[in-house]
Amino acid sequence: MVSRKQMPNGIVPVAESPALFPGANKLPSQLRFPLVVITNLALSALLYSFISDFAAGDLSSVSRSLNEWWQVVGLLLAKTLEIALGWYGQYDSFDLASLTLLTHGPPLYLLTTFYAIRPTTLLLSLGIDMLCTYIPFRLFRPLLPTHTAEAPKGAVSNRSIINDWEVSLYNSLLAGGIYGLVVYVSFISWLPVYLVAHFDGIRDISATHEASLPILMVSFIPMGIAAKSFLFTPATGAARNLDDIKASAFNPETATLMETIWYNVWGYSKRTRIMIKRTATLATVCFLNTWLQVAATIEGAEVLGAIGWASIWATAAILTGTSFWWVGHVHGVSS
Repeated sequence: MVSRKQMPNGIVPVAESPALFPGANKLPSQLRFPLVVITNLALSALLYSFISDFAAGDLSSVSRSLNEWWQVVGLLLAKTLEIALGWYGQYDSFDLASLTLLTHGPPLYLLTTFYAIRPTTLLLSLGIDMLCTYIPFRLFRPLLPTHTAEAPKGAVSNRSIINDWEVSLYNSLLAGGIYGLVVYVSFISWLPVYLVAHFDGIRDISATHEASLPILMVSFIPMGIAAKSFLFTPATGAARNLDDIKASAFNPETATLMETIWYNVWGYSKRTRIMIKRTATLATVCFLNTWLQVAATIEGAEVLGAIGWASIWATAAILTGTSFWWVGHVHGVSS
């Protein structure tokens, strides 16, 4: 734990909750990252073996055959890159669990909605993916200040807001509503024809004709909770740092050309910078993971079809991040 003594200019050192694995904080990062990857893959293999008898029949009926070594290596590499993004992006276990739900959910939603795969199979699969990211990061990486009550008072801004259950509920409903609205608009407009054209062997598109906006908005509340945790909480709870001091002291009359360029391009508050980076990360990872999982693992799915499906969820992520940025700038939320 760092000292609770406040630094000059109101900056407080970042405090972290210890990792669960004894001595993990003393291990070099170069060693902890491989351990996280190994733990993730081992847990995934173990947990999926437990549900193989239950889920194999469902998934095998719509899955491509991955018999070539390069196909398996490619999927393992993609998984490792996803973990690396979380590790070197300084995310903690709550961040990774939320990101996994938001990025692994879309391909599974496609299967349960249009391929008649049992929801229980897909919920088990999604739950395993979330556990396999949460547990390794919780073992080998401390929690961020916004996710622990042990952080010094000045290390987290707006703690009363991010810990308020009503604010959390409203923001979760807002995000879930945005996801439901984006999916609903797609269902009643371009998606039915697109699915038939680019998903050979799709079983049932009746969901697009029977879509109900209220039902969709309620069904996406879990994704809204994850979006609130990944986007709103870290951004709203971000404490001031040296970049904020630098931006507030900017004087266009005395600034150099490079300082002026930096200020105009990236001279936002820390909260806004975090929201931009996390929203861009979520949209990019969601698009790429959905495209890869759909195109590489679902039999009959074309690359163009996977791109179209992935674009729905990337759009929802961008709109959600933008809405949270707007909410974060209302009166009473400090910079």
